[in-house]
Amino acid sequence: MQARRAAEVAAGTAEPLKIGVLISGSGTNLQALIDRIADGSLNAQVVMVISSRPSAAGLKRAADAGIQTLALSKELYAQDPWVADEVIATELKHAGAEYIIMAGYMRKVHEPLLALWPNRVVNLHPALLPSFQGAHGIADAYARGVKVTGVTVHFANEVYDQGPIIAQEPVRVEEGMTVDDLEAAIHAVEHRLYPQVVQLLAEGRVTVRPDLTVSIATA
Repeated sequence: MQARRAAEVAAGTAEPLKIGVLISGSGTNLQALIDRIADGSLNAQVVMVISSRPSAAGLKRAADAGIQTLALSKELYAQDPWVADEVIATELKHAGAEYIIMAGYMRKVHEPLLALWPNRVVNLHPALLPSFQGAHGIADAYARGVKVTGVTVHFANEVYDQGPIIAQEPVRVEEGMTVDDLEAAIHAVEHRLYPQVVQLLAEGRVTVRPDLTVSIATA
């Protein structure tokens, strides 16, 4: 697919990349994507936003932008996470999603999604993987006293937080920073870096090598 996208970009015929976005909370990274699409710096279209929580504020952001939404219940996840992913996969396939973008989605993805979108499910992690994996990357890095942490964008696979790394950017932990200060600094980088990575995907410049490292073609 990336080769096809690259050829279409070179020919000037590339349509906006169709993305489905998965959220669980406030949706600030979703908003960053929506804003960059609106200002023309991101050649993409959000075809659907799916939330793991019906109360997620990000659903309103999507609705305000005229994007179709779906919210799943915690009971569905508790019953069988695979069934939840089958529902998500069915809806996103029907919507025509070419890539799945996890934007603060606090659930592990499984085979129903990974098989349909191999190396096309993208996740954002608030630390420099492989360090500080898991749901508390910012707090864990801060508690460890690191001087540099950061943001990682990677492809999701069957092993949590261990998929091929697409991009990373460091964030310095300045003297006197609180954990809230660090979180704000991390989020500021996320809101800039994530749309840039999705634009790389839209331009067909991202390739996963056989050894599961990632190559970024020059523009």
